[in-house]
Amino acid sequence: MSWLDSLPTEIARAREAISPHVLETPVTRALWREDLSLHLKCEHLQHTGSFKLRGALNRMRRLRPEERARGVIAASTGNHGQGVARAGQTLGVRTTVYVPEAAAPVKIAPMRAMDAEVISVPGDGLAAELAARAAARASGRVFVSPYNDPLVVAGQGTIGMELDEALPGLDALFVSVGGGGLISGIAGWLKHRRPDVRIVGCWPENAPAMARCLEKGEIHEVSETETLSDGTAGGVEPGAITFESCQAFVDEHVFVSEPEIRAAMRTLAQEERWIVEGAAGVALAGCLKRAERIRNASVAVVLCGRNIAFEKFLGAIG
Repeated sequence: MSWLDSLPTEIARAREAISPHVLETPVTRALWREDLSLHLKCEHLQHTGSFKLRGALNRMRRLRPEERARGVIAASTGNHGQGVARAGQTLGVRTTVYVPEAAAPVKIAPMRAMDAEVISVPGDGLAAELAARAAARASGRVFVSPYNDPLVVAGQGTIGMELDEALPGLDALFVSVGGGGLISGIAGWLKHRRPDVRIVGCWPENAPAMARCLEKGEIHEVSETETLSDGTAGGVEPGAITFESCQAFVDEHVFVSEPEIRAAMRTLAQEERWIVEGAAGVALAGCLKRAERIRNASVAVVLCGRNIAFEKFLGAIG
């Protein structure tokens, strides 16, 4: 029996449990595209500025009493760490977040403001994750994964329930993909309810790790280069459960260039007056790249977050 068989049930349980602590974010129609029935799921308006709070809350609410007493450890460049910190603050659980030394101060400051201990590690995100996992093993504390955990995926899947209710006629959904937790959770609900909904995974051309693993049929190391979508960058860890779910749920892959990501971010700033991060721009860029194919369909884009340094945002849309 696969963990996917119980995913819809876990998503429904997650929604009941975390709904007092998360926003049911709005779904708005993009009126500036009169040729498309385009809807925007506004997770960038969520507490902490991204969807990550949902998964962190759902994982941490299921901690056993002795695990709560010890606290949890995570590794993050920003959004996941903020989600874990907010969940810890909400649930009364001590949190420690390991970050790479180059992590943006604008993403670290909110973690500390929510009482998380932040430990900077020389090197990149992988180095921070290895250090965090080692510390978790040594201390007996739970490591809260950003995506490789069924309860984290179920928490993200509550977005799928909200979309199901808001858009009963939805034909296709565009979601940016990093480790695969977001798209797996949302699709885990939507495919359960309406198997004909088309799930489109969106990647930067510069950072297509999960897509290349899916194409090869196995998890392997994928070379990536710098991308504005830092929230989706990075490899897929060996044994990641989201590889199976992406195999099962993702119907189509679309890849977007850095100029296309910047153009999508600029469009949202100009038309909606919203600041979004690169990963949100990826999903919208992917949708707009498929505009000719979806003119007669009802489609939605998940705007996954807004946490980007202001100067970097201005540089992106300038």
